[in-house]
Amino acid sequence: MKKIYLIDDDEKLTDLLKDYLIKYNLKASSCSNPLEALNHLKNNTYDLIVLDIMLPEIDGFETLREIRKTGDIPVIMLTAKGETADKIVGLELGADDYVAKPFEARELVARIQSVFRRVDGKYNSDEVIAFENLTINPSKRSVKMNNREIEFTSTEFELLLIFAKNNGKVLSRDFLMQKIKGAAWQYYDRSIDVMVSRVRNKLKSKSDQLIKTIQSVGYMFYAEKK
Repeated sequence: MKKIYLIDDDEKLTDLLKDYLIKYNLKASSCSNPLEALNHLKNNTYDLIVLDIMLPEIDGFETLREIRKTGDIPVIMLTAKGETADKIVGLELGADDYVAKPFEARELVARIQSVFRRVDGKYNSDEVIAFENLTINPSKRSVKMNNREIEFTSTEFELLLIFAKNNGKVLSRDFLMQKIKGAAWQYYDRSIDVMVSRVRNKLKSKSDQLIKTIQSVGYMFYAEKK
């Protein structure tokens, strides 16, 4: 049974979600205080975090920054309806997806299941993808560049894998969004640009830019094969 951690000060909502998620074989725990939640996460492991932006003491963005300092656990952020800026910031900080409040509980389940499909269903290949200075191991979900390991969130890793399997090809934004298959990506075009930027920044090299922007079309990944 997958374990979900809800960080939200709306205790009525989290109680409802805990009862609802169990129907889908998802065991949820909750915390209304982000500082207590961060302390709890030091000694407890979960498969996914649902994180509200509006929180007491520190907001969801700062909470996400702290979470990302220690790991790549999938995070779905809860944003105010129509707050595009919140979605951009959340994605830039490492969120894997977002759901706008108010939402139907079934929508949240669909997003959670989508993230788990990325983590569990797409990285079971044993085939290591090796380039001159970059090695991607799908089964271990590991990435090494110049022999240095780089951490990627589940969505970032999936995007990198798509690029690596299409080395030297120009990929449109629409193609990338369809491949990612997160419901949020279908309605929010800028999100794919934010995600590509995150992957590109993690692969920064003084001598080469692995992901190039193709004006008005999309992106192209190119790396020399071993």
